Amino acid sequence: MKRRLAREIIVQSLYQMEMNDVEVTEAVEMLIEEAADENETERVITDETELKAYVIAHVNGVWEHKMAIDEMLEHYLKGWQMSRLSRVDRQILRLATFEMIFASDVPAKVAVNEAIDLAKHFGTDDSGKFVNGVLGKMIQDVDTLRADL
Repeated sequence: MKRRLAREIIVQSLYQMEMNDVEVTEAVEMLIEEAADENETERVITDETELKAYVIAHVNGVWEHKMAIDEMLEHYLKGWQMSRLSRVDRQILRLATFEMIFASDVPAKVAVNEAIDLAKHFGTDDSGKFVNGVLGKMIQDVDTLRADL
């Protein structure tokens, strides 16, 4: 399973859930089906069951910890509020924070680098720099944030 594809689907699922008030499974299944049918990227999904389980677990994790994640992010968003962020940047920051603080299978530096790449791919021209700035501050406190849970 390619985690890059999984992260893309996670961000898109979180976006769908926030925009259209759909359930996790509905959002994930639709996006995995889309990714499997998408010939432009020449991606072949050979492990759809594993991918779906990973994506659903992470989307549920982000959604379950959304209040705590948003509170953490608010601390690092100097001069910004979560509600003012673009929906895409917000979902990318939430996923990265979840991976850094709540998930044990991803090193914090990897979560930050992946989030920057996702922001460059899905966001505006400035999204990558913005995400890097916010998560760059947060990664310095990652051990303290984990301990405070």
